[in-house]
Amino acid sequence: MSSPPSDVATTPVTSGQSAPVTGRALPNGLAAFLVFFASGAVLVLETVALRLVGPYVGVTLQVTSSVIGIALAAIAYGAWSGGWLADRRDPRGLLAPALVLAGIATAVTLPVVRYAGEVLRGGAASAILLLVALAVFVPAALLAAVTPLVVKLQLADLRRTGQVVGRLSGIGTLGGITATLLTGFVLVAALPSTVILLALAISLGVVGIGLGWYLRRQAPTALPGPARTRAALAVLGLVGAGLTTVAPNPCDIETAYHCARVTTDPARPSGRTLLLNSAQHSYVDLADPKHLEYAYTKWIGAVADVVAPAGQRLDALHLGGGGFTVPTYLTATRPGTDNVVFEIDGGLVELGERELGVRPGPGLRAVVGDARMLVAGEPADSRDLVVGDAFGHLVVPWHLATREMAADIRRVTRPGGVYVQNVIDYPPLRFIRAELATVAAEFTHVALIAPPEALAEERGSNFVIVGSDAPLPLTAVRARLDEVDRSVSLLSGPDLTEFVGEALVLTDDYAPVDQLLATA
Repeated sequence: MSSPPSDVATTPVTSGQSAPVTGRALPNGLAAFLVFFASGAVLVLETVALRLVGPYVGVTLQVTSSVIGIALAAIAYGAWSGGWLADRRDPRGLLAPALVLAGIATAVTLPVVRYAGEVLRGGAASAILLLVALAVFVPAALLAAVTPLVVKLQLADLRRTGQVVGRLSGIGTLGGITATLLTGFVLVAALPSTVILLALAISLGVVGIGLGWYLRRQAPTALPGPARTRAALAVLGLVGAGLTTVAPNPCDIETAYHCARVTTDPARPSGRTLLLNSAQHSYVDLADPKHLEYAYTKWIGAVADVVAPAGQRLDALHLGGGGFTVPTYLTATRPGTDNVVFEIDGGLVELGERELGVRPGPGLRAVVGDARMLVAGEPADSRDLVVGDAFGHLVVPWHLATREMAADIRRVTRPGGVYVQNVIDYPPLRFIRAELATVAAEFTHVALIAPPEALAEERGSNFVIVGSDAPLPLTAVRARLDEVDRSVSLLSGPDLTEFVGEALVLTDDYAPVDQLLATA
């Protein structure tokens, strides 16, 4: 018996479980486009989802893992469901609705996440998983169903099954790769998340409607259902897009890395607070650069005040810029100080210049880039003071917390120079102990500044690590701390050794920072 014509798709019916697919297969170009487009759209959703949920649950390893895991689960269930449906109904009647519904779900994602995020705000695992699922699962599952539907239509000749499946699978993978690179390198840097998702929703809707029109011309099975159903779906999509305009938006601006907002202190008209992903990161007094609002900045300032005679200029290196509070303080208290700031987010530098009084010049130079790589290019023995204050949400990036990084900082620090590092941790304080052990593995003399109740594991807090190869001026530091924050503790010597205990030294090979920060 001769094989069926190559432009006709047929599928055997087995025990009533499979519906025949008759008629022409899709043109190869159209089939490839649909698979490429749907697979790419999933990866756009996955990439943007991290930015959508970040303001509410942070940008940590757990959040990133949740986005990847939920997206993969959606792809798996969507592909499975799409294949199951393709064996029971003619895929021509399912393709266009899948794309249109995916567009509607994408449009609805923004208001759903923003309203739910206000309720689920925090870092609990259940909140992270639920919020990510709301952001990704439904549209990604609908889009993942497209590929098996297209594959079923193209299986016109069983002798070419492997070739058809392999080709379309490869095209889908290429679509995902292209979308990931395009979103990460171009779209996120150029457009707000709202614009990206609404553009994606509109694109899905247009492609779905266009495909339905094309298939309706070929056969009467495209976009089945009464007109009122299709109208209701269109209204739902418009409502979702409209809700986006009134949903609470935690961002004033979106940089390449952060959802950022600057607020005015009602108790201090010249005070400005920088919020990144809804967490307070910096406070700047535009009228008084010597004013340090947060406790940890007062502790860093106290150390900076005594590392050299009062008023003497310093060569200072800052890992992380944020609101540029400490560089501004050093310029005000030590005129002529050379501040070099390594800040990975160029958008924060621009925001600082625009709203936080940052004035680049001979005494302040901001370099955009990753601090780990930039420190490696710094000359040895070139800095009197190195300030580590880099965070991804509330977590020190793991590659800035390892012994190898500490060794590079020690190389850059002059003999007698000081390294000051800001760390945030919560009971049972596994990370701060590990980071102290890590810094102590490279610097001969180490001390810790922290609130007594935090050291007693009663609450989370900022901790400031101080390290040097020369004996630290602990008496002067203690005296200065008494002037700015008498209640804080200064731990060193045997007391610090007892506090650190047998803590892990973090290395590039093993630095489970996010897991150490997780509460027991």
